[in-house]
Amino acid sequence: MVFYLYTMKIISTNIGKSTTIIWNGKEEQTGIYKYATTAALHLRNEGVQNDTISNKKVHGGFDKACYLFSSNHYQYWKELYPDLPWQWGMFGENLTVENLDEATLRIGDIYKIGTALVEVSQPREPCYKLGIRFGTQKILKQFIAHNHPGAYVRVLKEGMVAKGDSCTLITQSKNTLTIQEFYKLLFAKEKNLEMVTLAINNKALPEHKKMQLKKYV
Repeated sequence: MVFYLYTMKIISTNIGKSTTIIWNGKEEQTGIYKYATTAALHLRNEGVQNDTISNKKVHGGFDKACYLFSSNHYQYWKELYPDLPWQWGMFGENLTVENLDEATLRIGDIYKIGTALVEVSQPREPCYKLGIRFGTQKILKQFIAHNHPGAYVRVLKEGMVAKGDSCTLITQSKNTLTIQEFYKLLFAKEKNLEMVTLAINNKALPEHKKMQLKKYV
């Protein structure tokens, strides 16, 4: 499916509250349970104001300030998991976006969303907390295989984002590496050297991601 001919629009703004879960017999806190809100979100440099980030080592921060996921892919997952209480925010996304297409979204693209200015930084890699929300850890492999992970953005200019706002491309990255191409690269057993080179030379990709790939060149 190709969505790039259509305007990307915010379908839902979602916020998470700290929720207690049990993992390996121990209690943990998570912000994966996000729910739609009628309020606009304040996108800040280190994250979304009033959102819950339980593990700041792997979530939130400058390179993962806000998570976007496409509403277009919800139907695929609803058919796989028809018994879940479906609503926007199911994937832990702050912004549910109509027509977000990982196949055309480049790492380094800069968008204006509401009054905020953001830069696409990396895809979302699933962890066990997504499995807990879906009631099964098998979703992790399914999520990787589906190859539509959504995208994290860093906030270049703080601002407010509300339901109905458009995502307007301000600057397209000259480096052509897309979210989908990099996501495939991350999990590929055989690394495509052309993609590895694109990734290493992408100024917007977090440095620790590049370091993981430098051993292949």
